[in-house]
Amino acid sequence: MKSFSKKITTAVFAGLAITLAATLPSQAQTLKVAVGAEPYPPMYYPDASGQWHGFEVDLAGLLCKTAKLECETTPIAWDGIIPALTSGKIDMIMGSMSITAERQKKIDFSDKYYSIPPMIIGTKDIKFEPNAEGLADKTVGVQVSTIHQSYVEKHFVPKGATLKEYQTQDEANNDLAAGRLDAVMADAGAMADFLKTDIGQSCCDAKGNPAPDIEILGPGVGIGLRKGDDALREKMNTAIKTIRENGEYEALAKKYFTYDVFGD
Repeated sequence: MKSFSKKITTAVFAGLAITLAATLPSQAQTLKVAVGAEPYPPMYYPDASGQWHGFEVDLAGLLCKTAKLECETTPIAWDGIIPALTSGKIDMIMGSMSITAERQKKIDFSDKYYSIPPMIIGTKDIKFEPNAEGLADKTVGVQVSTIHQSYVEKHFVPKGATLKEYQTQDEANNDLAAGRLDAVMADAGAMADFLKTDIGQSCCDAKGNPAPDIEILGPGVGIGLRKGDDALREKMNTAIKTIRENGEYEALAKKYFTYDVFGD
């Protein structure tokens, strides 16, 4: 009986060890931080070798370093980025995802790490105001599954605007430059970056910022996290606060922007 009891006890402890190993995260685990698969400069974009750069890529590295986490950038198609998070394929989203009530039904967010208002740009040959009346007979391009799509659907389409959706921001910008759109709406940072390019300078100009709508546009951009990842959320919130207080955030932001990208 002693021998049999000892075998049972050994087996129980072995099983417990396996269970703990499977449930406790490895300290050396590399967390996957997702950006959109398409370029969205100056926030994130790949170089010729496929390496990703940009404000959010650098910021992710800084935050992970501050939080003492190992992280890597992982590009994911925008319309599949939340499913990739909830299914465990990635661990965080740092791809200019605005904090909205609708998204908070599916995922959690860190505190905001930047806030840029949207901008509407259009071709130089037509003049209009960035509001429902100015866009009443215009075709407006947006990237699919974004706050900009929701904004146009709510404010402009009921007044006569035509919405056209694109998988990537580049596709929308290129159609605007080709004359197949009258306007495009996206983050002001991305629009300003496009207007600096040769194509943007020749075709288009800024029409202005649409009226605020906190319900759709949200309070800013945060790190997308799985519901229940409270420890990771707190680590990232602490890291955001730390680099804001020690000046590292401002130093990084100045590499990409001439204005306060954090916002109010």
